[in-house]
Amino acid sequence: MSIRPETSLRRAVVAAALAVCGLGVAQAQAPAAPPRAEVIHWWTSGGESAAVKTLSDAYRAAGGTWVDMAVALGEQARAVAINRIVGGNPPTAAQFNTSKQFLDVVEQGMLNNVDEVALRDGWDKFLPEVVLNVVKVKGHYYAVPVNIHNPAWIWYSKAAFKKAGIAAEPKTFDELFAALDKLKAAGLVPLAHGGQSWQDNTVFTAVLANVGGREMYLKLLRDRDRATILGDGFKQVLLTFKRLQGYVDKGSPGRNWNDATAMLITGKAGVQIMGDWAKGEFALANQVAGRDYGCIAGFGPQAPYIIQGDVFVFPKTKNAEAVKAQQLLASVITSPATQVAFSQRKGSIPIRTDVDASKMDACAQQGLAIMKDKSRQIGNGEAYLSPDLNGALADILTAYWNRNIPVEKVQKDIAAALK
Repeated sequence: MSIRPETSLRRAVVAAALAVCGLGVAQAQAPAAPPRAEVIHWWTSGGESAAVKTLSDAYRAAGGTWVDMAVALGEQARAVAINRIVGGNPPTAAQFNTSKQFLDVVEQGMLNNVDEVALRDGWDKFLPEVVLNVVKVKGHYYAVPVNIHNPAWIWYSKAAFKKAGIAAEPKTFDELFAALDKLKAAGLVPLAHGGQSWQDNTVFTAVLANVGGREMYLKLLRDRDRATILGDGFKQVLLTFKRLQGYVDKGSPGRNWNDATAMLITGKAGVQIMGDWAKGEFALANQVAGRDYGCIAGFGPQAPYIIQGDVFVFPKTKNAEAVKAQQLLASVITSPATQVAFSQRKGSIPIRTDVDASKMDACAQQGLAIMKDKSRQIGNGEAYLSPDLNGALADILTAYWNRNIPVEKVQKDIAAALK
């Protein structure tokens, strides 16, 4: 069959144009590039870096390209993400906590939802209610949950306990104080702590849950009940919180949380109250739960299990390739294999209960067993309080931790801040 001259000329012009643009005909017909996900997160410690690598490896195995954007400290990472979203240069995904931190961004219409993935994969069937209430806003899924953390674990060094002559794991706060006294007498740092506001708040959360109990916890943080805040029960919570401050060392102010964990790993300190992300540091140091360190999720069979964690949100874009990358990332992160691999290194537990957790450590097994009792599940303070209210509460608690302020004044200040 003959080809008309004008057709041949047209083809020649098109070929020439492609060549000028640096694209040959063969290149123009090449397969589309793999989904590319630029991901902003704040996982920068050794254990955290090992954990995030499991996500990037899984994403690449699924056919995507992971572009890592690690920014130290959560506040700074969130600020970078929001500035880029507002500035019109959004990442594919950005890390937030399982909280109300990203609610404003949702309400301003600056996020894509991942409804298609959530409905297809049945998120409603396996996500805890506390988590579901955070990621699902007005019927749409705006974040993919990565893990479940409990910020209020009590960790202890087996070597330090042995040196101090502590034979049994504490079962109550009174027994914990007795152990701290023995550690101090043995010349060890009783409580490894980093004097940063969020770490002070972590200790307070553990005390509120274990001393105050579930009802007080919810009345204070969810209901902001004035009578509860000004009551004698909450006064005892605050006094217990303040008492712990007497067991930290002079090097505490400004110390990073993982440096505090390292004090347990090296046997220089006995106890740390910190989220289960600390377990990632123990794992990195080849320490084993039950052998080298112990973990206490709470005192007693009714102690609340506080659900915190991390999520990724997906900035608004109409670019079809970017949307494809976002949906692939959401699907990969919630897959059973990725969930287990990530939590093994991060120190968290999976967001879903239908996974094979038999190879997870003793502390994770403890957490998963507790999670089966829904009556013990409770949200972190950030799940109930707005960032502004949570910040105001944290400022009051840090001032009380570091200064000699009458407890009654602290109660009044908290009541005023949470009104």
